[in-house]
Formats: sequence, structure tokens, C-alpha cells
Amino acid sequence: MGRKRQGNFDDPPRFHRKGDAWYHVTGTLPRKWTKLSKDRAEALRLWAQLESVQEDDSTKLFSVIVKRYIREVYPSKSVRTRKDNDKEFANLLKVFGHVPIDAILPMHIRQYMDLRGQVAQVRANREKALFSHVFNKAREWGYAALQNPCQGVKGFKERGRDRYVTDDEFQKVKAVAHFTVADAMDLALLTGQRPADVLKIRCTDIRDGALWVTQNKTGARIGIEVTGELRALIARISERPRRAISPYLIQDENGQPVSQLALRSRFDKARKAAGVAFQFRDIRAKAATDTGDLAHSQKLLAHKNRDMTEHYVRSRVGERVRPLR
Repeated sequence: MGRKRQGNFDDPPRFHRKGDAWYHVTGTLPRKWTKLSKDRAEALRLWAQLESVQEDDSTKLFSVIVKRYIREVYPSKSVRTRKDNDKEFANLLKVFGHVPIDAILPMHIRQYMDLRGQVAQVRANREKALFSHVFNKAREWGYAALQNPCQGVKGFKERGRDRYVTDDEFQKVKAVAHFTVADAMDLALLTGQRPADVLKIRCTDIRDGALWVTQNKTGARIGIEVTGELRALIARISERPRRAISPYLIQDENGQPVSQLALRSRFDKARKAAGVAFQFRDIRAKAATDTGDLAHSQKLLAHKNRDMTEHYVRSRVGERVRPLR
């Protein structure tokens, strides 16, 4: 017979705390200690699996389900999406972290949206979408049986960006920008790729007469022919003297790759100095618009369908039409 507990009298059998973690301990000799988790609710869920008993209600907390979501769903998401989700979870957990998943109703989602929307409506929409996905996973995993509380709760209306960057604005910023920003701007314009995809391009991605890019967001893979201005740009970047060399195409004088944070900081300084207000991501839309050929733009941006490209371009410059007479 085992020793009597000295504390934590409400814990189930063979469930013990040791240090800062919880363990499952076998009831027969020799004792086998299996580490469960530092979080008690998560540890109870794992204990219930080992004991083949019905889980405690506390294992159905939103925070516990989020931990499983991060463990099992995150690996399939891009690095950028995971970073965004981390910020979104930080806000969701402040409100719903210690609430059982089945106790969260549509009225609670509406209240969350109304309060969050007073500060950031777009972020509120993203957080609602993430909550909805987590809840659907909770249903699949057996934590919840009720209907998704996000269903029928309207999000805030969003307007897509419609900023078109003129050649003059582009050149003004580029003229006062750090050379790494100027290189990234030219590369983004000529390839039509997103900022993160531009920065991750390696010299080894240039082969067989093409620049090969696998997009972070969609996983689409395209080969962009290295000709004309793109060839000249790559030559300019490669021939610039440096104290060290990096595998990345966009690199500083010390051969170090440029992070997204550094790019944004340097770009912000340049556009402030130039007195121009556009975002780096608007360069992708400029590339799509300036081709003058929707079919070319669709392939360059790796859009799945032409309608997406057509809407993307028209929202920036409008549709050109003939006069009545």
C-alpha cells in the first residue's frame, strides 16, 4: 500500500506532483513515473488517457485545447502564420483561457468582437477565425459537442488595400533607402513576390536560367526567368564588395541576411525621408499592375485563378473603359 498524500488531496489516484511537473505513477512495483505536463489541466488529460477514464472537466478548458492545437496543428502552418497565431492566442487566452470550451456561446463571441473591435477590427476578425478553427478541432478531438459559437456571428467589414505605387514614388524611396532595401525593392518589383519570400531567396535558388521561389503563404513553386532587368539586378547584387558572403541574395556589407524586422525598419526610415506613404507589400501589387497582361501577372504572382488577379489589379488602378463617343 502506498504512502498517504501529504498534500493535493483532490488529485486522482496515481497522479502526483514532483517538482514543477505532474506525473503518472503505476500502482504496482517497481513504480514507473511518467512525466505528463507542467500544466495541471493538461496533465489531467494525459493521466485520463493512461488510466482510460473519463476526463476531468478542467481538461476541456480552452487553454488546454490551445496547447494541443499548437502541438498538432502548428507544424502544418507557415512560420509567418504561426507568429500571427501566437499574437492572436495571446488575446484569446486572456478572455477564454480558463473557460470550458462548451461554456463559450455565440453571445460571448459577440461580446469579444465588440470589445476587441473598438481597438482593432481586422485583428478581431482574425482572432475570431482562429477561435473558430480551434473549436472545430475541439469537436473533432471530442472536447466539444455543441455547434461552433462563431457560426452566425458577423465579423467586421474589411476593405482590401487599393494603394497603387507610382514609378515616381518608388524611385523617391529607393533613392534614400539603405542599399539592402533598394535591392529588396527592385527584387520584389521584378519578381512580384511577397517581402518574406524576397528575403529568403538564396543564391542557390538561381539555376538553369531561372530564379526558383517557393512561396511561404501558399506553397506555390515558380521559376522566374533570369533575363533583362532581373539578370542585371542579380549581377549588381553579386558584384557588390562585402567583408563576408552569405548564402542569401539580399545581404548586408557583413554578409548577414536581412530580417523582416530590419527590412521594415529601414524601409520606414526611407519612406519617411522621401515623404511617401506606401507599404513594402504594395510593391507586389505594382508588379501585377505594371505587367499590363493579366495572364502574365497571374503566373508571376502564382494566383490560382485569373479572377483573383483581375480583382487584385482593378482594385489598385480601376478598370480602363472607352468613352461614350
